[in-house]
Formats: sequence, C-alpha cells, structure tokens
Amino acid sequence: MYTAHPDRYAEMPYRRTGRSGLKLPAISLGLWHNFGPADRTVETQRAILRRAFDLGVTHFDLANNYGPPPGAAESAFGEALKADLAAYRDELIISTKAGYLMWPGPYGEWGSRKYLLSSLDQSLTRMGLDYVDIFYSHRPDPETPLEETMGALHTAVQQGKALYVGISNYSAEQTREAARILGELGTPLLIHQPRYSMLDRRPEDGGLLDALDELQVGSIVFSPLEQGLLTGRYLDGIPEDSRAASDSPFLNSDAVTEDLVQQLRELNDIAKGRGQTLAQLALAWVLRGGRVTSALVGASSPKQIEDSVGTIANLDFDAEELARIEAIVKGA
Repeated sequence: MYTAHPDRYAEMPYRRTGRSGLKLPAISLGLWHNFGPADRTVETQRAILRRAFDLGVTHFDLANNYGPPPGAAESAFGEALKADLAAYRDELIISTKAGYLMWPGPYGEWGSRKYLLSSLDQSLTRMGLDYVDIFYSHRPDPETPLEETMGALHTAVQQGKALYVGISNYSAEQTREAARILGELGTPLLIHQPRYSMLDRRPEDGGLLDALDELQVGSIVFSPLEQGLLTGRYLDGIPEDSRAASDSPFLNSDAVTEDLVQQLRELNDIAKGRGQTLAQLALAWVLRGGRVTSALVGASSPKQIEDSVGTIANLDFDAEELARIEAIVKGA
C-alpha cells in the first residue's frame, strides 16, 4: 500500500496559473511517450508516478491519443491512479486533451462539438474519473468555427466533467480570440500549452508569450528538452539507442548536425558552471522570470523525474548567463 511522502510539498514551488486561483508545480509530468506501450512495465510506470508525487509533482498531463496505441496512456494512468493515488485525488491536477485522430470516420478528430465531448467521455472512462481538472483543445481546427470548439469546452465545465479549460498549439491571434469567446461564455481560458525551448523560440517570435501576459493566461510548455536534444545525450553525436537514431517522427538524425552538437557542448559548459546538467539548465531557462507557469517533462524511470525536479534548486540567471545562451543559440 503506497503512502505519499509527508514532506512532498516542502521544496517544490507552485506558481499561480494566470489570474486564476489554481497553482501548478514548476515541474509537471507529461505522459506522452512513456505510458501505455507494451515495452514499459506497469510497475515502472507506477513507480514513476509515485516518485513524482513524493517530490511534489501534483500535475499529470495526458491526451486522448497518448500511447501508443492511442488511449493507452490514459488507461495505464487510470490503473495506476486506482492502485496508488486514488486517496490523493483532491491533491492532484489531471489534464487531458482532444484534437488529434482517435477513431475512424468524420467525427474522430479536430475540433467539433461532437468529437470533443465524445472524446472527453471516453477519456474519463479510461481513467476511471468523474472529471478532469483541465480539458484542452489540442489543436485549432481550420474548418470548425472557433465558437463551436470553445463552446464545447464551456459545456464540459457546465457538465462538471472539467474544472478548467485550456488550448494547445494555438497562435497568438487564435489565443486572443479563444479567450474572448470563452470569456463571453463565462468560462475563462486558464492555460495554453505551447512547444517552447532554448532551441524553439516560436512562442517568443510569434508573440504568444506576450499575448498570454496581456490576457493573464497561464502557460505550460511541452518539449522544453527539445525531444531529448537538451538532455546531454547528444554531446558526442547520436547514441545508437537514442530517439534520433530511430528516425522518430519527432526527431530524426538529420537534425543532429555538427553545428548543433557544438552548441549543445557550449550550453553544457554553462550548465556545469551553474552546478546543473544540461537538461536542468534547459528547464530552468524556460521557467526563468515566471512567464511560464510550469514545464512538462517526460520520464522513463524514477531517476529521470528526480533529475528534472532537481532543477528547482537553481532557477535564477544573471544577465551574463542569459547573454551567453543567446549568443550560442543564435550563433552570434
């Protein structure tokens, strides 16, 4: 029988999400790649969740299509929740999303009211929950009116199946419009989940972070370690067992150039000077200054979540460090 560590809230910083009353841990656990597949044992998955919660990670982020196969992550999480964490449900933030392909036919993806609400019902069944804390539109639908998509999120809250709503992969302009529609409906936009890292500046360059500041909407970033490039695994090239070596759809070997490896080595030198690993530097960088509410990390072992949470020991940068990072990343 699992009993959570009594000091689980002693170290983790919790940040207010936009102008809401909800606080999220600086480090959240995403169940994108490592939950559900047959090559990941049930006990390993449960051990990761237990260790994360013992370290103050209260937020577990899922989506309907996480696995593989789609739905597997939610099912695996539901079993782990029932076995270990059910007694702590009111201490947890559990989120899921809908937007990508889940079942055949015209109603199995994108942003229609039909798809979003049907998918949420399926997600709740897989996880054995009455509600999720946050329900996201996973991507904008170019063919469905935004009023319909946001209306479906509002309905999920009205039905008591979600406490808050969010969006992911929306542009700055789309985010402003989504926030306006939701505000008029009476269900505020809580949070945006964009991809963001030292190597991927689109939320900065496209004005998304500025829009979120203006709207007072929270943010939780995915791929802050750039699909593993910022973990230190590629400091000597491409390891045989790495994601890049497998030509993953998320990272292929062509991306790991000599110039990139040199950048990673220089960033690693900065990390060493801060007493951090490269991964911890990358996580601290996205969390710097408080613009980002939380950083999503994956974990294939309890040790990995421990390393990620170790980031919180040093989240501050001086101007010289930030300038050096900019010079390295932008090739100045």
